[in-house]
Amino acid sequence: MIPTNAHETTNDQQEFVDAVESWAEKELRPVARKYDLADEYPHEIVEQMKELGLFGATIGEQYGGLGLSAWTYAQIVVKVSSIWMAPSGIFNSHLIMASAIERAGTEAQKAQYLPRMASGEFRGSIGLTEPNAGSDLQAIRTVAKLEGDRYVVNGNKTWITNSMHGHGTLLLVKTDPAAEPRHKGMSLLIAEKGPGFNVVGKLKKMGYRSIDTCELNFDDYRVPKANLLGGVEGKGFVQTAGGLELGRINVASRGAGIAEGSLKLALRYAQERSAFGKPIWQHQAVQLKLADMATQVEGAKRLIEQAASKFDAGERCDLEAAMAKLAGSEAGAFCAQEAMRIFGGYSYSVEYEIERFYRDAMLMCIGEGTNEILRTVIAKQLVERYKV
Repeated sequence: MIPTNAHETTNDQQEFVDAVESWAEKELRPVARKYDLADEYPHEIVEQMKELGLFGATIGEQYGGLGLSAWTYAQIVVKVSSIWMAPSGIFNSHLIMASAIERAGTEAQKAQYLPRMASGEFRGSIGLTEPNAGSDLQAIRTVAKLEGDRYVVNGNKTWITNSMHGHGTLLLVKTDPAAEPRHKGMSLLIAEKGPGFNVVGKLKKMGYRSIDTCELNFDDYRVPKANLLGGVEGKGFVQTAGGLELGRINVASRGAGIAEGSLKLALRYAQERSAFGKPIWQHQAVQLKLADMATQVEGAKRLIEQAASKFDAGERCDLEAAMAKLAGSEAGAFCAQEAMRIFGGYSYSVEYEIERFYRDAMLMCIGEGTNEILRTVIAKQLVERYKV
């Protein structure tokens, strides 16, 4: 059994991290630019990720998953994102859904979905955001009314990753729209594709391309009552909040990966490019940038490790996950921009990978809670912990 303590990384875990890194270098780096510029879904890459076991990375071994600790998983995400961030989103959204089912689902729900999710046969997503509700999830309008043994769902979702080529979503709905406070009327449904589950279309994005981020419409879509997560209505908001901790650790890791990848590209270019008779890394202005970039990368990694350690220990980690996500995503945006400056005019050419890192980075500051919202979360948690 793989230990859950982040600091008890076994040889098997480290070998898996190393194997994923080798795979990413061999399989992702040569094709990333092609898929990104074409905005084409990487079906072959997804099949390879299934074979590697990435879709079962954090799912328990009893369900056919790898049972990796959050820290080991975070290291994998950093490695993948340092080469091409987008594929990490395919298994991340999926694993947040799986984590919610494993943590809060009934035994029947776990038995029905987790083995298929671990193999990648069933690939899932998280159906939270709506056109009028992003950070304020309590403002969602998608409603599920119980009729007999089925919920009838009507509403819309947007920015849902994995929704075109995936097989279902963990759908946040209002089962009691009149409930006060609002969160007590919210529930999660395990929603498989079927009549009334409509993928409206793939969204065109500045970055994070190749991945199927779509709008969804639910028109009298019917879900078995047995697919109510945990079997009790009104728990959806709390169940969602628990899943966001792992999601924020992942986004932090993606941001740190972008930061690390940008730093590596900048370091190489700074040694290859010369100006005024010497390699540009010897110019103090470039040295300052490289030093700041490296410091932000390492600082973000330590905060990610801290959050993952608490998550693995089963401790509350909303403060740590928020700080990690803030630091990781800001490091990604900072390092990508600084690398663009080091590359100079060439940074604007699609022949250089750094422009993709720059386009991908900003999403990390927005997804899984905007950094502005997270700053308020951090402040509130600090005051709660250190009350005068």
